[in-house]
Amino acid sequence: MILPEWTISELQEKMESGELTARRLAELYLERVDEVDKNGPYINSVIEVNPEALEMADALDAERKEGKTRGPLHGIPILIKDNIDTHDRMQTTAGSLALEGHIAAKDAFIVKQLRKAGALILGKTNLSEWANFRGKRSVSGWSSRGGLTRNPYALDRTACGSSSGSGAAVAANLCAVAVGTETDGSIICPSQTNGIVGIKPTLGLLSRGGIIPIAHSQDTPGPMARTVSDAAILLGAMTGVDVQDSATKGNKKRSFSNYAKFLDRDGLKEARIGVARNMAGTNPRVIKIFEYCIEVMKHLGAVIVDPADVPNFDKFRKTEGEVLHFEFKADLNKYLKSLDGTACVHSLEDVIKFNEENSHKVLPYFGQELMISANEKGSLRDKKYREALAKNLRLTRKEGIDAAIRKHKLDALIVPSGGPAWLIDLVDGDSDNWDMESTSPAAVAGYPHITVPAGHIFGLPVGISFFAGAWQEPTLIKLAYAFEQATQLRRQPRYLPTANLNP
Repeated sequence: MILPEWTISELQEKMESGELTARRLAELYLERVDEVDKNGPYINSVIEVNPEALEMADALDAERKEGKTRGPLHGIPILIKDNIDTHDRMQTTAGSLALEGHIAAKDAFIVKQLRKAGALILGKTNLSEWANFRGKRSVSGWSSRGGLTRNPYALDRTACGSSSGSGAAVAANLCAVAVGTETDGSIICPSQTNGIVGIKPTLGLLSRGGIIPIAHSQDTPGPMARTVSDAAILLGAMTGVDVQDSATKGNKKRSFSNYAKFLDRDGLKEARIGVARNMAGTNPRVIKIFEYCIEVMKHLGAVIVDPADVPNFDKFRKTEGEVLHFEFKADLNKYLKSLDGTACVHSLEDVIKFNEENSHKVLPYFGQELMISANEKGSLRDKKYREALAKNLRLTRKEGIDAAIRKHKLDALIVPSGGPAWLIDLVDGDSDNWDMESTSPAAVAGYPHITVPAGHIFGLPVGISFFAGAWQEPTLIKLAYAFEQATQLRRQPRYLPTANLNP
């Protein structure tokens, strides 16, 4: 079935005119999930559809008929990652058989916000199991409950992770927009690898309440969409102060319910853009695309500072891992302890034991070394943890991104988001060997990061990243939108069995 890649604004126009209803729209996307995701090319990005979707759509249509619309997301079908709690008939499992059958006792905070905004939650997306914090040789996009998600541009290539299902589903037009989560790269990588827009917000802009965690110092949900405009709309709908997540206290005066107002076609004019040349790697095909993007920005009136290297961008890898291990144990234990009787595991130790007892289903391709290592860590009062966290924040903030921005008086920094999707390898695991770094400095600092489609290599998408200091989402959205509107570089996927290597 051919379903146009309608934007949120176009869908609202069609529902306002009566050309479409929320119910018919939900039916169209559900039909496409059946055809493209579960049959057809077999993307396998949707782990579960919402059995109440059509009933919810009818209720939203009734509201519209009465003259009540809740905002730009009213009746819009969205998919959310399966590590985000929903109190309905859908499970929340992080892709793990250890949580199969678990029904959340209440909605995650961002789900409450989305429902309040009138969004229609169509289903949940597959992910790298436990958001890719389980084994050393993991396979991005694979989970024991959901199986393997594939890249819609070339089915033998990765959809990246951990928000693989959200990225692939948006690219394949199985929803209008989707929600992913990131600790380090899990929104940016699947977005750029699947040729879409992804926003990793400032830590605390969006609540993590009701989201299966990895690490509270880096975790955040974020929007994934085919356009900057749609991503901005989705971002605004999810903001708010959550008393259950102390990090959101800081966003009361810094967040917006409407980020679409920052969309500006002239947003790059006179903007000072720094080229993080030391993070860009050396791959000639990627660099060629990156140089083209820089020239486009110059043409649009940007002041390009090249190089504007980010100090210490590669000096915290060991301590980042240390922090993630400590926080994973503490945060996951807290989440699992709170679960009711629909869950059979209530601690990280329970999960490890379950995985061992069900290894033929759970551990067929890679192990759980990260979980075992995390379970051996002490508490968050441990001096080693506190020193590692302090070092990470110092090197990525004051002596990292902030230093580069301050030195060159920049509005934002740019870098290639990554290379094209690598071949899926169930034997040896992920084999991404691109010598570039786009995600870790902003992820560890807790700073915002946006990726936008920038071009293709043998038909496989690659993106360009814009990142800056805390709470600079308005600036990044403005810059990314101006670049997107001038270039329009996104192409629809073709569901090829393998990449087209013809020049």
